[in-house]
Amino acid sequence: MVSALSTAVLVAVWLVVAGVISGEVRLPIAEPLGTRLVLFLLPLLAFGAALFVVRGYQVAPGELRIDRLLWSTRVELAGLTRAAADPSATRGSLRLFGNGGLYSFTGLFWNRKLGRYRAFVTDPKRTVVLFVPSRTVVISPEDPVAFLQHLRMVVPGVKIAD
Repeated sequence: MVSALSTAVLVAVWLVVAGVISGEVRLPIAEPLGTRLVLFLLPLLAFGAALFVVRGYQVAPGELRIDRLLWSTRVELAGLTRAAADPSATRGSLRLFGNGGLYSFTGLFWNRKLGRYRAFVTDPKRTVVLFVPSRTVVISPEDPVAFLQHLRMVVPGVKIAD
């Protein structure tokens, strides 16, 4: 929902700015703000956010790979102590750095429950929390239960919390 609403807002603002430039729309406050710059920056913002979208996750011994649009991000799982499906993991979070919902929630976040954590989330209601010694990682696989079952097979000894 956040991505759809954000995209709709970006398109609406772009159309208004394009109307101002063409002279079809008169918006006195927009003219001194550099409408041509805004017209260029809005698609750039959407494109930049789309590059960081999370397309999927792959677990291999010792690492988690987060598939993005054009590349993968690797997260070391050495020392992974436990993992848990927690649909409320991101509730009440503050974004420290990153994307807060335009096509994904990615970056560094903080909340009282987890402290500081790194997120690679597309659906905050399907989150899985991975507790690695020095960091906490939150992801959102399509099926959290199946992901945790697979994780248990690939990383023996990991405690899966209920």
